[in-house]
Amino acid sequence: MNSIASDRTVRDATRRLLRQLGLTTVFGNPGTTEIAFLTDWPDDFRYVLGLHESVVVAMADGYAQATRRPVLVNLHSAGGLGHGLGQVFNAARGHAPLIVMAGQQSRTLLRDDPFLGATDATAFPRPYVKWSCEPARAQDVPAAIARAYHVASQAPRGPVFVSVPADDWDAEAGAPVAARPEIPGFAPDPAALAALAEALHGSARPGIVAGPGVDADGAVAGLVALAERVGAGVWAGPVSPRCSFPEDHPLFLGFLDAEKRATAAALARHDLVVVIGAPAFTYHVYRGEPDVPVPPLFVVGDDEQVLARAETGAAIRATPRLALQALDEALDSTESRTANRTPGRPVRMAGRAAGRATGRAAPPVLSRPAGPADGMISAAEVYATLAELLPADGIVVEETPSHRSVLHDHLPITATDTGFLTTASGALGYGLPAAVGAALARPGRRVVAVLGDGSAMFGIQALWTAAREGTPVTFVILDNARYAAVRLLGEAAGGTGIPGVDLGGLDFVALAQGMGCAARYVAEPAELKSALAAALADDRPHLLHVRTDPAPPRMY
Repeated sequence: MNSIASDRTVRDATRRLLRQLGLTTVFGNPGTTEIAFLTDWPDDFRYVLGLHESVVVAMADGYAQATRRPVLVNLHSAGGLGHGLGQVFNAARGHAPLIVMAGQQSRTLLRDDPFLGATDATAFPRPYVKWSCEPARAQDVPAAIARAYHVASQAPRGPVFVSVPADDWDAEAGAPVAARPEIPGFAPDPAALAALAEALHGSARPGIVAGPGVDADGAVAGLVALAERVGAGVWAGPVSPRCSFPEDHPLFLGFLDAEKRATAAALARHDLVVVIGAPAFTYHVYRGEPDVPVPPLFVVGDDEQVLARAETGAAIRATPRLALQALDEALDSTESRTANRTPGRPVRMAGRAAGRATGRAAPPVLSRPAGPADGMISAAEVYATLAELLPADGIVVEETPSHRSVLHDHLPITATDTGFLTTASGALGYGLPAAVGAALARPGRRVVAVLGDGSAMFGIQALWTAAREGTPVTFVILDNARYAAVRLLGEAAGGTGIPGVDLGGLDFVALAQGMGCAARYVAEPAELKSALAAALADDRPHLLHVRTDPAPPRMY
């Protein structure tokens, strides 16, 4: 089947191409329009089955984020794609290179608007895919998938969509399609980089805002080197879905809030701010315009839309890793022209020691939080205990919106290679399945998913896949019996009597055990550490249901 001579059908030709592109792990939930694609499934391909399409897409997203490579997602016609669109939206916001391929009814039936036919199939997932296609001929299917691969993996990365009619797979193959190498990233304009180097050269109090693009591009080490070289304090961008700077580093300043006034106040201490791999900026709530102006700004990233919509500052288009390499060289050139300044000057800002009057920052020393008076386990206790026990290269996948600031305060992410993943869009249902995908992608690393009770229920079916695939993920459910983020932000905005925010009565132990996972209810603070240690040591998926106190009174 690996030879061109064996490509008798479109299915043969496509499978040969998928092998060449490294797309032999497929996440899917099949239907009748996919039977011809799946028939005689090859032994060297892996089909990871999910029990709902949104779970399938989120698992694939976690896998793609952890491998930094495209992955193929197999969905069922319009209905299956519709079920998965919430997580396609999240993949678009998180720049996950997903190739979403859905079945379409047979071409011979499409003129009659058939059962399971997708009307305007390519329009359905827009605008949250970079490219969308239903090939004009059956013989064009391999070429469409090859193009989809390159669009998805080319910066800025993101999901793409290919609709394939069911009768295409058995059609006679056309000319063979050769797999080309992945399109690499791109370097910045030299003059623009020189201007940034000059600005950093003259800055007394530089600041850096690190976004998810840095970790996604494997460039955390380069960013650390830049911060140390120029003595810049580093902030995590608002609601960043990845960790792009080690949070125990002396130059780490903390986390910018997704609100204009707080962000501007936090950045006011700097005389220059460089945003790398992030928007400038992502906001969630509006509480008025800032009291202070944002300092002079440079925004460095690979997404032209992010650069275009920035309200102020100079924009430099480049992928983060190549931008950081070029900036290092530009700083060499700048410093060599300056007699009273030498490369490798000592750090000027003391990071945490400089003090933080604004912005929410991780504390310099982690302390054991006190438990609630009624004996309930606090989210702070859970995160502090996890900080003690998590392996140095552990991956944390989080979806506890109302407890995100507690995580920041008690669980510093220190791994410099995909140490942290969370939803990029705010659409719930990402965390639990994404953890399964990340564990499949990085089998040598321990993955821990910390999830709210409400968030977990959006992707609970992924527990079945975790058990089926034997992924050693530790799932920790923080159950405060509510959609706490909705309540907190609703009340902060002046809302009263808001319905639909109270949960309760969810037995996650029974749910997990019913899908084949080991599970335990943790009722007392004294049980927490031993239960978490046992779960982390388990080579099977293991769930802990922890009844927690209500969320903090304020999110931002």
